[in-house]
Amino acid sequence: MKLSLFTTIHFNGQCEEALRFYERSLGAKIAFVMTWGDSPMASQAPAGWEKKVLHSRIALGDAEIVAGDIPTQQYERPRGFSILLSVDDTDAGERMFNALAESGTVMMPFEKTFWAARYGFVVDQFGVPWEVNCEQPAQN
Repeated sequence: MKLSLFTTIHFNGQCEEALRFYERSLGAKIAFVMTWGDSPMASQAPAGWEKKVLHSRIALGDAEIVAGDIPTQQYERPRGFSILLSVDDTDAGERMFNALAESGTVMMPFEKTFWAARYGFVVDQFGVPWEVNCEQPAQN
């Protein structure tokens, strides 16, 4: 049996903008995008949502994230979870954290902690909670 685990992020009409942002700021690669209007569900698209994203996949490091726009009446701002980026380079981690913090909300600054060389928690401009963690170098 093969089992794969994906995180799905729902957006309230800003999915394409978020994908482009993650591509620029995190180095993500957009692997697939299907709009509501180009899908078999085109007739069920909310009015004016024909060009909004129904389903997409982005590759981020060795993981994939699934994302799409859901109708406004079904949308809820993400809460109760976060996406953790584990980075082995503190400079790269800081760049990612600062990019995610652009127009977002810093919940915990990117700084040294007792468990990490650097760690920070931020909710990005799209309401998605992210943690950036840089492991401590191994002690020999």
